[in-house]
Amino acid sequence: MSNRTKFKMQRALGIELPGLGKPGALEKRNYPPGQHGKASVRRKLSEYGTQLKEKQKVLFHYGLREEQLRRFVRDARRIQPINWVESLIGLLERRLDNVVFRLGFARSMASARQLVSHGHVMVNGRILTIGSAVLRVGDFVRLTEYASSMQATVDSRQNPRLPLPGYLQFATEGVTDHGVVRMQPDSQHVPFAFDPRQIAEYYAQRGV
Repeated sequence: MSNRTKFKMQRALGIELPGLGKPGALEKRNYPPGQHGKASVRRKLSEYGTQLKEKQKVLFHYGLREEQLRRFVRDARRIQPINWVESLIGLLERRLDNVVFRLGFARSMASARQLVSHGHVMVNGRILTIGSAVLRVGDFVRLTEYASSMQATVDSRQNPRLPLPGYLQFATEGVTDHGVVRMQPDSQHVPFAFDPRQIAEYYAQRGV
């Protein structure tokens, strides 16, 4: 996906989504793309439109397909039937590709997923190539020796897209190529504004 397409997606939602990588989507034009972009800012969204917008933020930031997100929603509802959006965020934030991104090993979710799928990431001392794998508290994540010296990961770790979230920490002070999941993440760790209630209503109305 090109940066231009990513910028259009973020402008349509009216928010920067760090998982898409390069910042600056709203710097020049903070209104939706298209001929009537400025006018559409003044239009009030329908209830469905508002719910869809909030759901799309999560979908695009984490780089998921709709069926993947629905699977995580069903898992979250089994874990915590009432306030299940918190469980959903806990699952999404603990995905291996997201942990790689939030540790600063990559500048976007897509790049993090590629690092994982190419065998450049180890979990508890073993290479794991499944980006959707959900980690547990205490899991140890590191780059392979080869990946640690790659210019892309060196640049990313020197200038991470986001600050390190509270639920992660580097295993050794001053060393940025390995970290640990120190606690269960929740909605306060999501790096963009969203409305959990709208997401819950979106899926409730669709029987998910």
